Amino acid sequence: MFALGRNVSNVAKTAVRGKHTLPKLPYDYAALEPIVCREIMELHHTKHHQTYVNNLNAAEEQLAEAQSKNDVTKIISLAPALRFNGGGHINHSIFWQNLTSEKTQPSADLKSAIESQWKSLDAFKKEMTALTVAVQGSGWGWLGYNKKTQKLQIVAMPNQDPLEASTGLVPLFGIDVWEHAYYLQYKNLRPSYVEAVWDIANWNDISKRYAAAK
Repeated sequence: MFALGRNVSNVAKTAVRGKHTLPKLPYDYAALEPIVCREIMELHHTKHHQTYVNNLNAAEEQLAEAQSKNDVTKIISLAPALRFNGGGHINHSIFWQNLTSEKTQPSADLKSAIESQWKSLDAFKKEMTALTVAVQGSGWGWLGYNKKTQKLQIVAMPNQDPLEASTGLVPLFGIDVWEHAYYLQYKNLRPSYVEAVWDIANWNDISKRYAAAK
């Protein structure tokens, strides 16, 4: 209960500081073609991510009101909306940065860590691809960093559950496998989409996140 109180307090402080806003993409909507088409990128960013932002702001406003009234029941009831929409905002904000039209490679440090755990970059990609494709329904495949073990971990998360808040792992690279991320272009061929995403993975960004996590 004390942990819940601290988390709620932190969210409330964020709400007081100001509303969340939709981050700008670091590239044009058509920049990731032919891997991800312009139509998907524009809809995904301006409609889906914007909806998470709008709903997160609305939930935080309700939270602030509930706190002012000391309405503990209402505070607790808002947890699912905060988790879902807050997770959606966090996940997508990382996802946009994780992608690029440029050809990039993992840093020497990250490559060494991957090879020590998976023997090769290709073996790592194969395992993460398989785990991500196997997500039931909607969710994400993540490469995270475990500060306790100082190891990399591959994890599948359902819906919009945020990686760090749910597992303690620092998110480095996420692959969105909600249908809105690929269906207009890949239809029901999720494996083709996930395999293609590796061609636009922003290893510069992933490597920076890894260095910061350590």
